[in-house]
Amino acid sequence: MKRRDFLAATAAAALPLACRPRSAFPFGGELVGPNLALGHWLKGGAFPEPERFEPISTLIVGGGVAGLSAAWRLAGGGLDDFAVLELETEPGGTSRSGQNHVSPFPWAAHYLPVPDRGNHAVLRLLKECGVLDGFDAKGDPVFAEEATVRAPEERVFAHGQWWEGLYLRAGASPEDERQYHAFFREVDRWAAFRDRRGHPAFSIPRSRCSDAPEARALDQLTFAAWLDQRGLQSPRLRWLLDYACRDDYGSRLETTSAWAGLFYFAARKQGPGEDSRPLLTWPQGNGFLVDHLRRASGDRLRCGVAATAIRPDRDGVLVTAWDAVNQRRLGWRARRVIFAGPQHVARHVVEGLARPAAARLRNAPWLVANLTLRGRPKEPTFPLAWDNVLRDSEALGYVAATHQSLRDYGPTVLTWYRPFAGADCDGERARLRALDWPACARMVLDDLRPAHPDLAELVTRLDVMRWGHAMVRPTPGLLWDPEFLALARPFGAVHFAHTELSGLALFEEAQDHGVRAAEEVLTALGRPGGSWR
Repeated sequence: MKRRDFLAATAAAALPLACRPRSAFPFGGELVGPNLALGHWLKGGAFPEPERFEPISTLIVGGGVAGLSAAWRLAGGGLDDFAVLELETEPGGTSRSGQNHVSPFPWAAHYLPVPDRGNHAVLRLLKECGVLDGFDAKGDPVFAEEATVRAPEERVFAHGQWWEGLYLRAGASPEDERQYHAFFREVDRWAAFRDRRGHPAFSIPRSRCSDAPEARALDQLTFAAWLDQRGLQSPRLRWLLDYACRDDYGSRLETTSAWAGLFYFAARKQGPGEDSRPLLTWPQGNGFLVDHLRRASGDRLRCGVAATAIRPDRDGVLVTAWDAVNQRRLGWRARRVIFAGPQHVARHVVEGLARPAAARLRNAPWLVANLTLRGRPKEPTFPLAWDNVLRDSEALGYVAATHQSLRDYGPTVLTWYRPFAGADCDGERARLRALDWPACARMVLDDLRPAHPDLAELVTRLDVMRWGHAMVRPTPGLLWDPEFLALARPFGAVHFAHTELSGLALFEEAQDHGVRAAEEVLTALGRPGGSWR
C-alpha cells in the first residue's frame, strides 16, 4: 500500500460512522424504493388528458396486498376484464421481498399468525399456496411444518448477553411476575369474551370482532392509561407491551388505543389459558404470499403506472394515469374502480371525495435494512434465533432469512427493523427522508454493535428501504368512530380497500378489505358468487 493510501484509509477509519463518506464503508449498498419523489410529484396537481380512454370493466388502483387480493377475488369470480395499476416497480407494498445470491429476504412484513378455522379467505390462500395440509379432528387447520417458525423462535439481548424469549425473566422480582400474570389473565378474559351474537371481542380480521359497548369502550383509552388503571407498572411488562405496539403499529403505549393493545395479544390466542397461535414464515417473509397473489393478475398488473385522477362520469369512472416507465399518459373508462391505496393519496386523486375522518389517520414511518453477511456473528450465549431483539434499542432487532432453511452456518441475510415511533408522524417522516445511505448504514451498525461487535467485518452489502407511510396507527378514539368506519363505503362507483380502513396494518386486514371490495364490485356488475370471507 502506498503511504498516502495508508494515511487516507487510517483517517477514514478514525471518523465516527456518522461522518464517514460512502467510500469509507468496507461494503456497498443503496437506498431502494419506494419511489418517494414520484409519489410526491403526483400530488402536484393538473395533468394533461390522455388521447383516449380505454374501456375496462374494473380498474384496481394500488398493487399492495389489498389490491392484489381484490384482483385474486375478481379472477376467482370469473371476471377477466380488469387491470391493476401499481406506482412502484414491484407489487406487494410492505409485503414486498427481494433476493440475492444468499437467500430471498423480506422488505417489511415477514410472518402470518396461524389463522383460525373462521378466517376463510386466508385459509383459501394458504391452501392454494400448498401450505395448508388439512384439518384435525376438531376442525382446526394443520399447516406444513416447513412454514411454521422453527426453534429457537425468539431471543432478547440484555445485560450483555442473549436470553431465550422476549420477556426478560432473568432478575425479575416477585412483583414483576405477579403483574405479568395479572396482565395475561386480562388477556384470557377478553379471549373468552363473546357477545350475545357469539362474536369474539378480538379476532383476525377485525371485521369479525364484536361491537359490544364494553369492547368499544377500550378504544377511548390509551394502552398506557388502561395499564395505569390496573396498577400494572412493572418496567419489564411495560417494555414487552411497548415492544408489541412498536412492532405492529409503529407507536408507543401512550399513543396506542387500549383496544389495539389488547387486540395484539387476545386476537392471536387459541383460547383462554392457551398459548398464542404459532407463526407461519418464509425466507422472503410475506413476499411468499404476494408471489402467489400476483399470479391472478398476470399481465393485467401494470407496475410503474400511477393514477393521477379518478373522476366519476355518467358512464362509469374516468381514470388518468402516468406511465413512468414509458413516460406517457394513459386513460381508462371503467365501470368500477377499486382504490387500494391510502386515504392521503385518495384525497389527491379521487375528485369530489371529502371525508374529514381521513384527516385523523396517522401513518408511522419505518426504516428496514437487509444486511448480507459472509458468515455468522460470534454467539457466546443463546444461539441465533428467527427473531432477535435488543432490549435497549429504539429498533426492533432483526430476523434471519436463512432460519427456516436450516442453514445455521455460513452466509445469511439479516433483516433489521426500525419504526420511527415518535408522537409526531410528520416530524418522524422528515427525519427519515433526511437520512442518506451512510447515515442509515451507521444507524444499523451502531444499533447492533452491543450484541455483535464483529458484525461490520462480516457485512458484504447493506441495502435500505425507507417506508414513509409504513403502517396506520390505531390511535385512541379512532377504531370505533362511525365516521372512520364509513371510510370503507363506496363513493359512487369507486370502492376502497386498504389496511388503513381497519386501523391495523396487518396482512389479513389488507386481504379482507381487498376481498370485500372485489365482492362489492362483482355484485354491482351482476356477478355475485358467494363470499370468500
